[in-house]
Amino acid sequence: MNKIKIKEIFESIQGEGPFVGYNQLFIRFCNCNLNCNYCDTEYTSQKDFIEYTAEDLLDEIKKYPNIHSISLTGGEPLLSAKFLKEILPLVNKKIYLETNATLADELSEIKDYVDIISADIKLESSTGLKNMFQMHDTFFKNCDGIKTFAKIVFNDKITDFEIITSCNLAKKYNLELILQPEMKGNSFSVDTEFSAGIFYKFLDNYDNIRLIPQVHKFLNVR
Repeated sequence: MNKIKIKEIFESIQGEGPFVGYNQLFIRFCNCNLNCNYCDTEYTSQKDFIEYTAEDLLDEIKKYPNIHSISLTGGEPLLSAKFLKEILPLVNKKIYLETNATLADELSEIKDYVDIISADIKLESSTGLKNMFQMHDTFFKNCDGIKTFAKIVFNDKITDFEIITSCNLAKKYNLELILQPEMKGNSFSVDTEFSAGIFYKFLDNYDNIRLIPQVHKFLNVR
């Protein structure tokens, strides 16, 4: 029987992207295949996790009846695609996948059970990761038929090349782009004027753009 390491399960308000304000059940999976500079999430499996079978996790999900959807988050949930393929057909809630948009094959394994994809576009200027656009392109090809938007975390090092390339990728797959200023704790790493300027630079290249910070940090919820 497959078991999976879960860092935490909690009910809260979605604070990012176009579904901000919805009540969700967050299931945080351990481990990630990337190491972004700005990541402030504790997702490792070194300590403080619980192992669940599919049956155990289903029992836990049933304790939360008044939710809009279940957010699979991490870490990177698609590293657990084999387990998700076992449990998701048995879940009767909308599935909201939060992913770094790098594991296209793993997405193919479970895409029939996913309703919404919140996918990152990783900029080298904010993450320190190189050559991510091709990997994202391959991933977005596999999102066909699923409501998908892309989130871009930016700081004051963002380049015109990154803006134009992100917009071209969004045009190719008709993605809504959510611009999210990088946070340092509960404070913005850039000021309002800079954020607005970046928004309009994106808007010059693509019209399906929204600027939405991490609202849950201002509401002081998880």
